[in-house]
Amino acid sequence: MIRNGWAAQWVKVLAALLLSLPAAAEVSEHILLQASPLAGFQYYDGKRVWAEMHEGDRLELVREPHNAYDSRAVRVEWHGVKLGYVPRRDNEAVARLLDRGNRLEARISRLSPSRNPWQRILFEVYLPIR
Repeated sequence: MIRNGWAAQWVKVLAALLLSLPAAAEVSEHILLQASPLAGFQYYDGKRVWAEMHEGDRLELVREPHNAYDSRAVRVEWHGVKLGYVPRRDNEAVARLLDRGNRLEARISRLSPSRNPWQRILFEVYLPIR
């Protein structure tokens, strides 16, 4: 779990890194923020679209600040289909960055037909830099 003071320092370091990049850089780069299992897979529509998903597929991260169970909730979608959430233990930094207007990217890093729903989808969250 990321502590509040540490998270603020971490965001400042990232901002300093981004500001130090050359303005003319055309190469699309990104910083890996975290790799996580998908939370809640068994409760949403992942089973319905399982055969269509592939490793490397883009995921959408949707902030849910008014979620009744977690004020830092970040929903994970694939082509508009709700798959689950960023795990509560891992969502603080992602939620803060989204709340501050940062654009984040997420991709499926591993699909596993495991019976354990916490092992079905692993995904990575990136902060794109130009």
